[in-house]
Amino acid sequence: MNVGAFVCGCGGTCGLDLEEVREGVRDVDVVASSELLCEGGLDGVEHVIDEYDLDQLIVTASDDRCRQTVREVVDRSGLHPDAAEFVNHREGAAWVHDAEAATDKTARLLNATYAGLQEESISRTVSREAGDRVAVVGDPETAAALADSADVTLVANGRELRTVDIDLDDVDVARGEVVGVDGRFGAFELTVDSRVTEACIDCLECVRKGPDGVTARPVQIPADAPDGEWTDVCPTDAIEMEGTTRRIAADQVIRPDADPETRGGRVGYYTGPVDAATIAAVESHLGGIEKPAFLDLEMDVCAAGASSQQGCTACTDACPHDAVGRPSIDSVEFDEVACQNCGACTSACPTGATRLREPSNRRIAREVEALLTAENDDGGWLFNRGSSGIDRPVVAFVCSERAADRLREYGRRAATAGGVTYPPVLPVNVNCTDTVGEAHVMHALAAGADGVAIVGCGGSCLHSGPDPKAELVDRLNRATADLGLGERVGFFAPGADDPGQFIEELSMFVVERLDESPIPAGEHEAEGTIEGDVDRPAFASHAWTLESVRAILDHVVPDRGIIRGLTDFGWMDVSDACNLTPTCTNLCPTDAVQRTDEGDLLFNHERCVNCGLCEEGCPETAITMRDGLDLSLLPENREGMADGVSADLGAAWTRVYEGEMQECVRCGKPFASAGTVDTIREEVGEAVDGIAPESPHSVFEYCGDCRTHLLFERGDH
Repeated sequence: MNVGAFVCGCGGTCGLDLEEVREGVRDVDVVASSELLCEGGLDGVEHVIDEYDLDQLIVTASDDRCRQTVREVVDRSGLHPDAAEFVNHREGAAWVHDAEAATDKTARLLNATYAGLQEESISRTVSREAGDRVAVVGDPETAAALADSADVTLVANGRELRTVDIDLDDVDVARGEVVGVDGRFGAFELTVDSRVTEACIDCLECVRKGPDGVTARPVQIPADAPDGEWTDVCPTDAIEMEGTTRRIAADQVIRPDADPETRGGRVGYYTGPVDAATIAAVESHLGGIEKPAFLDLEMDVCAAGASSQQGCTACTDACPHDAVGRPSIDSVEFDEVACQNCGACTSACPTGATRLREPSNRRIAREVEALLTAENDDGGWLFNRGSSGIDRPVVAFVCSERAADRLREYGRRAATAGGVTYPPVLPVNVNCTDTVGEAHVMHALAAGADGVAIVGCGGSCLHSGPDPKAELVDRLNRATADLGLGERVGFFAPGADDPGQFIEELSMFVVERLDESPIPAGEHEAEGTIEGDVDRPAFASHAWTLESVRAILDHVVPDRGIIRGLTDFGWMDVSDACNLTPTCTNLCPTDAVQRTDEGDLLFNHERCVNCGLCEEGCPETAITMRDGLDLSLLPENREGMADGVSADLGAAWTRVYEGEMQECVRCGKPFASAGTVDTIREEVGEAVDGIAPESPHSVFEYCGDCRTHLLFERGDH
């Protein structure tokens, strides 16, 4: 792929040093600049496309008109419609930073965009067929608005509809109150309670003779209506004061007065105020839905559970859209149609069983590394610390929804009214701050960032609700402090109106709290794996985090031997209750536990993802998992093999329990732990006493094969 970068000076309104930007751009086939690209520079762009046979353009263009003119050039040149990628050098750099920092940042953004394009995923789609059944709860206006395009059922939900001046002739009106909604897009089921059965013939006798609150259209009796003789007026015995329950099937549900059952809402299930956008969304999904696939799934490496034991619950706990469920206690199921691309499950998953397709972790890593490298193609450093450019590189993971829009608006305000400047953080656009986990932050620090800012919507997050990253920030600041780096992570939410608080908090973080990182920028390139790891996808959270921690430890002396705050790591404590049953070794999804023929239990801290399956499944409750990354258990920090560990396993393994295997008195084969044999002897010994009177040994001292031979073939002892 031949790539060209084009830099625009916006008619001198940006204050960028175009020559310096060109010098700072790496790897692309050609870099060109113009004082006003969208006007007189377009012919030059077409010429460069032709001369260098370009397939992809990276263009600094901020407003829609300029971007459209570039797209027209792309079209005229016969390139793919998506062959132009844009960098916001104005609102995101030149208008809110000084000229040197903005010039440096623009070059870095162009480099990061190029690096990201090299890792762009091939698009694919997911789909689900559905009907046109729409259930509307208590909102006749919305029901009428959809009646021409959908098969609408209006559940009155206690509302009197006789006095509503709306045409409901094409709407199926149902009595009752909705007490629950289950299912998913295309297969919802509403549970409706009512004190009037379907035997009602609308004679309205109960309305005339009953208490206040009984409605006429449809006939409904409120839950607080008193019982009495008036209930006998119904000629069809349709009044059931104890209540009846029925269920209504629907492909989509509109329930304005309900609280969302998930933090971020579900596809096809609409709560809150209904507006034109809601109606349009419902109509667009009639008949089914086709949408981009947001996830890559590799369930063979999932640590969710096994053998009816629940293990890792990270993805189900994290998903704010009810797109991840547990059909059984030891399995996980993803509804890709319900997924809304926030990345919460992917940043939480330690094994890589679920991975975000765009941006992938690999793409994010490459963009971060490009942003933190200020070296030009000649090997020189265009901007050095303490001179010009960005003196304190801080990576900012920016939510591409509200937070990105607000930062763009801050830039426009700076151009018109002035007074809006903030430190030149290096932005990496993510779908939502939910995309960001401990692996992303630790990698940015390993790549040389002085700090990491997570920039999101705050209390108005469209996915996770209030304080979506408070817990993550607290945890990671514990980890960075334990590593000897001090606290280097912060969460920031640009306000919708006044930028003052955001600017003050970000400036205090960057300028006052952070000092220069001891880790050099531009040297670390992540592979997202660890040596000797089980077969897991690259850039899974656990392996990627550990790789980054190791890169950090090359430059720091940690304050603690056990790094707290990293949830993907755990170490095993085994009590004397262990009988060496194979449960933990069979359950472990990462092969981090082994039982030896000598009766020892071995543990590999490097592989363990802290899913808890071994602890939960242990029949003797002998295992306790402790949180944290214990540096002393990593192979590079150990001198030789641990006791009881063979050389072929390597230094990553440690013995966590020293047991004894029972050898068969007949064939000599070890067949069970001595503790297991003693336990079984205590439990059933009396019941089998004397079962083999001719043998000088207890039946518990024989392996299964020899015991069978002893009891049924009467062979030698």
